[in-house]
Amino acid sequence: MTTLPLPPAEYLASLRVLTEDFARVLRTADHTAPVPCCEPWTLTDLGTHLGHVHRWVAKVVEAGEPQPQDFATAAAGDLADWYAESAETLLSALTAARPEDPCWHFGGTPKDMAFWFRRQVQETAVHLVDAHRAAGTAHTPDPAIAADGVDEVLTALLPRITRWTDPPSLSAPLLLRATDTGDSWTVHPGTDGASPALGPETEPAATVEATSADLLFLLWKRRALAEVAPRITGAESVATGFLTAKLTP
Repeated sequence: MTTLPLPPAEYLASLRVLTEDFARVLRTADHTAPVPCCEPWTLTDLGTHLGHVHRWVAKVVEAGEPQPQDFATAAAGDLADWYAESAETLLSALTAARPEDPCWHFGGTPKDMAFWFRRQVQETAVHLVDAHRAAGTAHTPDPAIAADGVDEVLTALLPRITRWTDPPSLSAPLLLRATDTGDSWTVHPGTDGASPALGPETEPAATVEATSADLLFLLWKRRALAEVAPRITGAESVATGFLTAKLTP
């Protein structure tokens, strides 16, 4: 099983690798190519978005407080070079930050810098998959990163889901199990209209088993349930109702 969340130093190392790979895709692929699952974005839109996110998060980390967002302005100059500069700005800010220090963020976890170490790795990992698909190439996240992404959705994003959508329906406990890492998560129904939430291990009404990457793709709606075809045992409607709901921003 993976120890989650990952150590901050491991997030930094992973973030550098992921951002370098993203910049390579921008240097070689057709920037007008559409991005599957992010319609109507092109690769230009995706690169511009991720670069602006990196720059915005760097400002948040440096200030410790919310900062204005400007995600619409076009990249200055060559897109790949501008993106690489954005990534370096973020990496410098996170390297200088202490994960335990207070910092604003939008997740449902303690308000500290550690959130952004993880969030930017996961933001980049998912969008790197998007970029490779736009370029017509294949990419699968490292299993440890993918398992960490599943954990982030369930521990940090699901508690704040009403910021972007209605809570998903879940009538009974659901177990998600990553077949490659051995990690598992038991999601319990919410009460009084609250979102479902992680809870103690218990007898689930349904169990969903797939690789960590496929579970991540399902939660982020990068692959359809029929495409992934996970192994579902127990009450299938409990599993499909949760997995087909919007869960992420």
